Amino acid sequence: MAGVAVSALVVGTFAAPIPALAQVLPDAENADADAVVLDPVVVQGAPAPVSAAKTTTTTTTTRRTIDDKLVDSIADLGRSEEAGVTFNRRTNSLNVRGLEGSRVLTTIDGVRVPYLNDATRGATGGGSSFDFDTLSALDLTRGTAPLAGSGALGGVLALRTLDPEDLLLGGRRIGGLTKNGYDSVDRSWFTSNAAAMRSGDTLVLVQGGYRGGQEFDSMGDRDVLGAARTAPNPSDTKQGNLLAKLHQYVEGGHRFGLVGEIYDRNEDIDGRTTQTATGNYRGSQYFTGEELARRKAALTYDFDAPERGTGWIDEASATLYYQEVERHTTVDAYRSTSVIGPFTRDNSYEEGTYGFNGSASGDYALGATRHRITVGTELRSGTSTQYSAGEDGCPAGPPYPRVFTACNNLHTNQADTPKVDSRAIGFYAQDEVALLDERLRITPGLRFDWYEEKPELTPEYEGSAAFDGSLPASSGDHALSPKLLAEYDLLPELTAYAQWGMGFRAPTAGELYSRFGAVGTYLRVGNEDLDPETSRGFDVGLRAGNADLGGQLNVFHTRYRDFIDTVTLAPPGGEYPQGGITGYRNIPDAEIAGVEVGGHVRFLEGWQARASLAYAQGRNLTDDTYLDSASPLTALFGLGYERRDWGSEVTAKLAARRDKVDEGFVAPGYGVLDVTAWYAPERLPGFKLAGGIFNILDKTYYDAVNVPDSRTQPTLYYSEPGRSFKLNVTYQF
Repeated sequence: MAGVAVSALVVGTFAAPIPALAQVLPDAENADADAVVLDPVVVQGAPAPVSAAKTTTTTTTTRRTIDDKLVDSIADLGRSEEAGVTFNRRTNSLNVRGLEGSRVLTTIDGVRVPYLNDATRGATGGGSSFDFDTLSALDLTRGTAPLAGSGALGGVLALRTLDPEDLLLGGRRIGGLTKNGYDSVDRSWFTSNAAAMRSGDTLVLVQGGYRGGQEFDSMGDRDVLGAARTAPNPSDTKQGNLLAKLHQYVEGGHRFGLVGEIYDRNEDIDGRTTQTATGNYRGSQYFTGEELARRKAALTYDFDAPERGTGWIDEASATLYYQEVERHTTVDAYRSTSVIGPFTRDNSYEEGTYGFNGSASGDYALGATRHRITVGTELRSGTSTQYSAGEDGCPAGPPYPRVFTACNNLHTNQADTPKVDSRAIGFYAQDEVALLDERLRITPGLRFDWYEEKPELTPEYEGSAAFDGSLPASSGDHALSPKLLAEYDLLPELTAYAQWGMGFRAPTAGELYSRFGAVGTYLRVGNEDLDPETSRGFDVGLRAGNADLGGQLNVFHTRYRDFIDTVTLAPPGGEYPQGGITGYRNIPDAEIAGVEVGGHVRFLEGWQARASLAYAQGRNLTDDTYLDSASPLTALFGLGYERRDWGSEVTAKLAARRDKVDEGFVAPGYGVLDVTAWYAPERLPGFKLAGGIFNILDKTYYDAVNVPDSRTQPTLYYSEPGRSFKLNVTYQF
């Protein structure tokens, strides 16, 4: 923790000498206390944390868009706002430019949320452990974000949660926000409620939410047991969250904060695709579950200079935090033919992290040039643990009696991965240099990262059926991630840009150290010698216009070195006759290239149109195969009309056939039509009603990344929902 103290001292030392000027807090005495702001989309007061992830390919979705377009999930974001972006429900991961999982970084208020990857039991996910109703805005960066650190190869989803300032605009001392709704796609209803108050220079926010629903719908309707089933497995889902913030303003532009977050999501699934009439698992004898929990406590500091250019620093932010993310996959079943009796499993993966993030920026003039310098650090120390608990009818062994031969494949009450202590240190700096009356801007940047993963022997790991008597070696490395961005204003509202940058991703604990199986069956092993994945890529494009008329064209190409992939190390036979030995290796060379286009226009009075297109194609250049995780060519078109108190938009999502795959699903092309509308009557300030009908034409279609390469059910089982609707009611006071 010495590094934490040093970094905190650096931020405090730079900020302290700045003269005490006008306080940042909105003037409660002079503001109109009766003013009501219907759509609080900009946080007043101290700035959001200085972002090192933002690039020319970053887009922002505001709270108003989230409410008006009924964006309640990452999947909704890709459906209505971001072409080429999707959520993989199998891996619980955001997919951007054909990359997902631990290759896409998610942050909440600047703190990274780990992607948990239990390589042996399937408890994957974690990056989606948040409620959209806690957000004030989100930034999505496509492609490598060099200064964001490990995991930012495919992109960065940077989430910003509600602040008390969001509800206390207009000089209010007490404010509230309630949002309630229903979604027919999973028959879920939700409520989210927030309250804030101000006492002098102290502001407090408390927000809580709950959502309860059932299985995610599809076009499959064959409700039978086993391999012929096309209807979704029945499920019940419960999600809850609690967010609390306290902000204390100090004269001179300083804000100190205390944050606490709790998030829980539980899903119970009736596994009818596994049940059969005469097999091992009969009807109502096989249930699974998924549980995801996240906890965070943080101390924060923000600084916004009342007058720019009067001190060393104009903006600064720092966060000292502890975060814990835990995921469970469970089985509650009864076996009827083999190892007869109750069968339960609770496969857990947990990661707890202490960390510190700090950044500062300042504007300086040097001759005819203007400089905006940003420096920052990220320090983390964490521990990850994996464990499988359960019970079954197996006797003590091995060896097992012949009647219990199946027990050779049933391993539980053991850890398949040792306890792993991890440490990471990152430092970054960039300088935006403005030349030629600020028409030309050149921004060089550099980030240094060092990490170490250190396994620790535990009785749970020693008791594993696959334990070979030794502890794997520690893994560590360092990386330099430079970037160079050039922007030139060809015209006042037309800018050309080009960015080159590098990124990296450290191997996960599961990829390094997992070990599962037993002699006589099969073996899955990690690889302690894995190198981190690295990328080198460029984005080149044009952006033009303003809020009334504008657009952007971006072309990208990225090469990846040491891509981590699963391979067969030994075919079935010998000591492992069932499945041989599988493990991880580094693929020397891969690439992803594509194009992204977007535009919007306001015309006549109240009318607006928008369009976006995204295409990416990935190849494993070492094996000369396609990367199956890439989405097909996708386009979004929207036509809307808006007045002061109501608005509506018709949106069409089009996707081309995806046939450039190696072993992946060849997804047919499709077109889906949605309509959304909102109403905010002037006679009832703060009230808003929003609704939408999705897939109006009840089209059968497939999101390519949601269909597994190996399918155990008929294709229709993996289809997307048919016609559905949402209804949300919001009231702010």
